[in-house]
Amino acid sequence: MTRRLLTISLLLTIGSLASAQSLTLYSGRGEALVQPIVERFTAETGIEVSVRYGGTAELAVLILEEGRASPADVFWGQDAGALGALSQAGRLSALPEELTAGLPGIYTSRGGLWVATSGRARVLAYSPERSVETPWPATVFDLTEPQYRGRVAWAPTNGSFQAFVTAMRVVHGETATEAWLRGMIANDVQAYRNNTTQVEAIAAGEVDYALVNNYYLLRFLANDPAYPVAQGFFGDGDVGNLVNVAGAGIVDTSDDREAAEAFLSFMLQEDSQEYFTNVVFEYPVVPGVEPAGALASFDALLAASPDVDLDVLEDLEGTLELLREVGLL
Repeated sequence: MTRRLLTISLLLTIGSLASAQSLTLYSGRGEALVQPIVERFTAETGIEVSVRYGGTAELAVLILEEGRASPADVFWGQDAGALGALSQAGRLSALPEELTAGLPGIYTSRGGLWVATSGRARVLAYSPERSVETPWPATVFDLTEPQYRGRVAWAPTNGSFQAFVTAMRVVHGETATEAWLRGMIANDVQAYRNNTTQVEAIAAGEVDYALVNNYYLLRFLANDPAYPVAQGFFGDGDVGNLVNVAGAGIVDTSDDREAAEAFLSFMLQEDSQEYFTNVVFEYPVVPGVEPAGALASFDALLAASPDVDLDVLEDLEGTLELLREVGLL
């Protein structure tokens, strides 16, 4: 059965029971970004969705603490680390194979327990004017070199940065990751509270480079095509280009399994995927839906992506301990 037919089948099944069904969603995705698509799901299926918004890690921990009493049917995470943590704890149910069939491997759980709803990449944002005479870094590890001293921004308290550090620990090991963090600090890296303020800092001339997710700059460019910031990848396969996902899974204690499957399937429909890429500026995960024009092509994304199993990014606590040890938290 194709994904589209699966979606139609699920929605027809649920539609017949919609008057008696509702769904509880724990969403680490921000309300402003996803509430429109949640409301569209309700409008098309008649299924009411009760949403609890919060931090991705916070909600994953809550599900673990609630145990068998958790009211959550679906967990929608901002990154794969929390999905991996719930998977490792046995708190996500296996998804129908038809739901993930045909999706690129970077967008699915190798254990079949969650599916990406959109993708995003780590990139290096920069000032085209002030970086023109500096060689482009082949790897994120180059940023500890003297020519970048005091010119680079990061956001150590940001969840996406912490997921990236976790990936570096997985790929390069604890020693190399700690050395990079200490090297960046010694090279006078500038700390900001989030991705948005980093992009703004480049435009304001405070720094020349920033480690961010791909979509923040695109939101600025949507309002001002002349915004004085650009972005690019490190060399192909570099961990600095980590491709992470927003993804969702069905909590193992859900008593609304059919509705939960319908919700996930709805998020993979063409209209939903076009919303994620054209409004949120993330990468679509379904073949045939083109990334928004300002995004790099999927082929470029795939080439740049490091080979990281997103299911193993669950050790956030280990990353937090390391960040505390080097003085960043």
